[in-house]
Amino acid sequence: MLGWYPGHMNKARRQILEALPEIDVVIEVLDARLPYSSANPMLASLTRHKPVLKILSRADLADPERTREWTAHFDAQSATRALAVTTTNARDLKRIPKLCHELAGQVRADRDVRVMVMGIPNVGKSTLINGLAGRTIAKTGNEPAVTKRQQKVRIAGQVALIDTPGVLWPKIEDQASAYRLAASGAIRDTAIDYVEVAVVAAAELARRYPDALSGRYKLKELPAYRPNPEADRVDADGDARPDLLALAGFDGHAILATIAAKRGGLRAGGEMDLHRGAEVLLHELRDGKLGRLTLETPADIPTEDATKDGADTAVDR
Repeated sequence: MLGWYPGHMNKARRQILEALPEIDVVIEVLDARLPYSSANPMLASLTRHKPVLKILSRADLADPERTREWTAHFDAQSATRALAVTTTNARDLKRIPKLCHELAGQVRADRDVRVMVMGIPNVGKSTLINGLAGRTIAKTGNEPAVTKRQQKVRIAGQVALIDTPGVLWPKIEDQASAYRLAASGAIRDTAIDYVEVAVVAAAELARRYPDALSGRYKLKELPAYRPNPEADRVDADGDARPDLLALAGFDGHAILATIAAKRGGLRAGGEMDLHRGAEVLLHELRDGKLGRLTLETPADIPTEDATKDGADTAVDR
């Protein structure tokens, strides 16, 4: 089962709990390409009594039509607003202080609106804070979990921001979400099987964006998945594992092998280097080279969030 929960994330959870009583509004930064999977249910449980501004970051990489569906979905929720942004675009960020004031309601005129910025690793929290501050405050990087401690900064519009380290949850129950997170780069690459993640990503892209996948890699066909009755459907913890390729309906292995063959992954003797194909697909997916893609829609949310039940059971260690 995919998952990644470094020790500093448990410390961050304690810090969030200590600071929340003084917070007026929570900004939760989500990846616009996977707004459900990049929403930490543990954070939702901790902040359920606070108004929330959902920031859909990397909107320039996401499918605009899907983004409109997601903003409408979040706007329909109580005490919640949603805004899709590109965190490096100053114009996109100008609305955020005003929205924070609207969500906070009546706040004394002699103090700032106190806003806590939350999100899982590598969704653009630090870039967002730097953009709002107009200068480099928070450390950024291409690797997840760059921020290791809380940081405070006052920005224009009488808003005080508290940045928190990116926090995943101890066990990601919905493995479809886990694979999307891994494909997006939210889970550190050293904690995943690159080929396995790319195989699932290839099948999902074939289902959702067949033209983009075929066009990018000049694929003549997208082979359908053929079930293997002897395949092991149990993970390392002994839990039933969904057949994600069957759910997508396409043969991710075959698609990845074709990508590898076209991108320098064909070794002497005809041996196929699937890792090479996985690197190409995942890096280009993350960089937006396949186009503006969104890997899930509101219809993909499991009924009553059943697969994320128990996510708030993490204990302080």
